[in-house]
Amino acid sequence: MAEGAPCTRDDLKVRLRRAEGQLRGVQRMLDDDVACRDVLTQLAAVKAAVDQVGLHLISERLRHCMADGEADCDAGFEDAVATLMRYAALAR
Repeated sequence: MAEGAPCTRDDLKVRLRRAEGQLRGVQRMLDDDVACRDVLTQLAAVKAAVDQVGLHLISERLRHCMADGEADCDAGFEDAVATLMRYAALAR
């Protein structure tokens, strides 16, 4: 998956499975009483991976709208931007 290149749904599912594995690793770290700093570093990595999936979904919607020249692309674009803003607010 090249940086900035469109991802397929299968690519995104692979990313989510990887994040799921990282999250299980965080759970093990807690069981093993690993240092808080190290646990938080791994949590940040999981969050970043999940955030990337969301951003790829939004950007793919924008690409689809622009490439197809949809008549209602303005509305679709505004909807995608609103979704991005809502996603960004939730991700904080």
